[in-house]
Amino acid sequence: MTGTAPEAFARIEAGWRTEPVETTEFVTAAPSQALSGIFDQPVAVAGVGDALPPVWHWLHLLDRPAQAELGEDGHPRDGLFLPPLPDRRRMFGGGRFEFHEPIRVGDLVTRRSEVTSVRTRQGGSGWLLLVTLRHRFFVEGVLRTIEEQDIVYKQPAAAAATPRATAESRAAAQPAPPAPWTYSLCPDPTLLFRFSALTYNAHRIHYDRDYATGVEGYPDLVVHGPLLALALLELPRRFAPARTVASFTFRSRAPLFAPDTFVVSGVPDGKGAQLSAGQPGAAPGITGTVTFRQGLSRDSEEAT
Repeated sequence: MTGTAPEAFARIEAGWRTEPVETTEFVTAAPSQALSGIFDQPVAVAGVGDALPPVWHWLHLLDRPAQAELGEDGHPRDGLFLPPLPDRRRMFGGGRFEFHEPIRVGDLVTRRSEVTSVRTRQGGSGWLLLVTLRHRFFVEGVLRTIEEQDIVYKQPAAAAATPRATAESRAAAQPAPPAPWTYSLCPDPTLLFRFSALTYNAHRIHYDRDYATGVEGYPDLVVHGPLLALALLELPRRFAPARTVASFTFRSRAPLFAPDTFVVSGVPDGKGAQLSAGQPGAAPGITGTVTFRQGLSRDSEEAT
């Protein structure tokens, strides 16, 4: 496919910018306790002073638009960090994190957010608008976490989804070697609904099967990109609990769908681990990398 970006894409890339925004909120234990239940794991945090696992700050500082502000797809029609692209389709493309110090229950956290990049790219299904957001999280003026999110926008005509992995596609995929870290997760509609509620995510592709299949062309409900990223981070949390995650990067490669059980796998190398999740025998839907800080975590040291 050749040519130049559509006029709306080019105009946004050339001229759309927003002012930084600052949001402040106390961190409570209840959301992390709820997410622990979604993963069928013991409660991750019990009370004030306990550290949130990496990226679990996604359960806090949520955008909570009024019902009248939502579009047909369940996303807000307009917003400070939403590009003025008519009838846009939104996907979570990837992200990068640096963890300086943990965010803890009881902290008053300030998030400073800004758009750092707007660009267009021609993909296999049409033109894409790629927006990168940077969030910095502070507690009492001290930087705790830096996060960058890559958000991908399409126009509806270009919104055809990758089909569900078939037995034929799995058979054709290169078999992966056994991974030292592994567990499986079944994203049935109940789990997807609970995660949508926990993160205040009203995107209908995650809970409205008729909309997901009939309007956006997916074969079934779509597993949330953030849920998949958090599933990757379950690997070091479960298999290397004494190690501190210093950084995390991930990339969404293909959607995964309900109710197909997927496998989450990790290969540690001493300095960190390579992570992935996907259907057995198929190419992964998401890949990621964690690096560890040298030495034990502060919480582990305090417990010994």
